[in-house]
Amino acid sequence: MRTVFVTVGTTSFDDLIGSITCPQNVQALKARGYERLVLQTGRGSIVPAADSCPDVRLEAYRFKDSIAEDIKQADLVISHAGAGSCLEALEAGKPLLVVVNDKLMNNHQLEMARQLHKDSHLLYCTCSTLTETLRTMDLSVLQPFLPGQPKNFANFLDKALVYSQSAEKLEQQA
Repeated sequence: MRTVFVTVGTTSFDDLIGSITCPQNVQALKARGYERLVLQTGRGSIVPAADSCPDVRLEAYRFKDSIAEDIKQADLVISHAGAGSCLEALEAGKPLLVVVNDKLMNNHQLEMARQLHKDSHLLYCTCSTLTETLRTMDLSVLQPFLPGQPKNFANFLDKALVYSQSAEKLEQQA
């Protein structure tokens, strides 16, 4: 059974949970052959009931000690743009669609998603563009992220954070 695993990490990202379970996005997943949707909802206020998406088999939970097994079983991972969640999915060799929370201030997550997309490791969108992305995404363009290189990932994050902090300082000075 083709499975999509959605994770928000330890955060709250109700917009993603609400968006992925809306009828048009469930239909877009179904049209691509996905039949099972597993949601890790974190600290959010939305935990959909198993019968809330009749077109797919839905499972939802807040937290587990490890999401490694859910990632391993997934044919597609949809994640918030948290570094830990992205790295875990990429190192597992899973196709990754990152949904950036565009409501966050000083959004270094957007910079990270852009760079990893530029390097062809993932696709990214926002909740407002998720439906179109699910309908048109081409997972075959994704290139493997070489596991065992967390230092490269950490170096990238350092650069993204420095850039983000520098931009913030410039905004404050203006």
